[in-house]
Amino acid sequence: MNTTDEPTAVVDPVAAAATRAGTSKRSLAWILVGSGGVLALLSLLSMFVDGAGELTTEGTSGATLRVSVPILLAGLGGLWSERSGVVNIGLEGMMILGTWFGAWAGYEFGPWWGVLFGVLGGALGGAVHALATVTFGVDHIISGVAINLLAAGFTRFLSETIFVNAGGGETQSPNVEGDLGLFTMPVLAGGDLFGWESPDVLGRIAAWDWVFASDAAGLARGLIAEVELLTLLALALVPMTGWLLWRTAFGLRLRACGENPYAAETLGINAIRTRYIAVIASGGFAGLGGAYLVLVSAGIYKENQTAGRGFLGLAAMVFGNWRPGGLATGAGLFGYASALEQRSDDAVHALILFVAALCALAAAWFVYRRRFRVAAALAAAAVAFWWWRDRVPSTDLPDEVANVLPYVTVLVVLAVARQRSRAPAMVGIPFRRGEER
Repeated sequence: MNTTDEPTAVVDPVAAAATRAGTSKRSLAWILVGSGGVLALLSLLSMFVDGAGELTTEGTSGATLRVSVPILLAGLGGLWSERSGVVNIGLEGMMILGTWFGAWAGYEFGPWWGVLFGVLGGALGGAVHALATVTFGVDHIISGVAINLLAAGFTRFLSETIFVNAGGGETQSPNVEGDLGLFTMPVLAGGDLFGWESPDVLGRIAAWDWVFASDAAGLARGLIAEVELLTLLALALVPMTGWLLWRTAFGLRLRACGENPYAAETLGINAIRTRYIAVIASGGFAGLGGAYLVLVSAGIYKENQTAGRGFLGLAAMVFGNWRPGGLATGAGLFGYASALEQRSDDAVHALILFVAALCALAAAWFVYRRRFRVAAALAAAAVAFWWWRDRVPSTDLPDEVANVLPYVTVLVVLAVARQRSRAPAMVGIPFRRGEER
């Protein structure tokens, strides 16, 4: 028997997290290249295919932004929580709390108070989830499902207690008066600059009807013309999250807790406190997404207003490989598909074409990776969608089919993205201080 005592190797979670972080420049380059390729594809489709003009209009990109922001915020909440090691299926319930508290405070005190209380309402749900999972060690999935159910029942009770007597009802609030302000980029989109009405450069380029250039200008103008200030705040949270989690000591500690909280504790990191902060912040992000639905998208609270956006945020997070830039891309993709579905019958036909093109591109990618079975399935799906669009007129397309197409887009994208994604090593595994692993 070998009785020689040898030192046990201890994994440094901070070093591991730093190593796995990769280079943000490479990720940004891939996003830019991919965005350029998708834009070129959309431009070609809108040029050569009848009825595909809606793919690159200013109205489509503006609608995409409004649809994407709640999903983006929910995804950011999932990112914060899961990077610390806690699965947050309860994002949907936290968004529900954000919608109700955002509507109540917006109705009582004004829209910006609604933003604040929406964040606090979601953070309350995050605190409950943290208490259950971090302190008591409840299974993360069970806790999240419970929060979703409790949030729906709790907000119905609050509506019956408060909104019924204030001019609303059991399932909706009174109208929220006031607005959060709009911003239009000077020079590029014709916004005011110290009282001077500046030129509208992108609008002029879009009117020239040039291939690619006009399409790019139209899509870009929809993102910077008459944009709500709350939308700008939500978009700013993406680089802020990237900087905070990948460029600060706090972010390194948080990610280390998701990789190995036991080893992190040996380095002096308080894993329990760090996870509490991350999960409560996660609820705050989701609550802000719920408040956005009330204050920007609808102007009123309605029951079931979130419509599964918390789960879509989780899907966008997986697509983005637990990174802010990829998450934003996934949220934008679903928002784009949903925006087309809401525009017109011709836009729905264009959406089918867009899904077919995505399937074809994914099939080509898997051929390159020598995954021929997956490639064959995606190629068959591309042919089926193309045939369907060619044979079924836009006026005969059932509404149910149009409603489900954005979710089909998400499934196609996740089928591709899942091949390269890697979750934090200890996500979803309960942590109990002092245990050996």
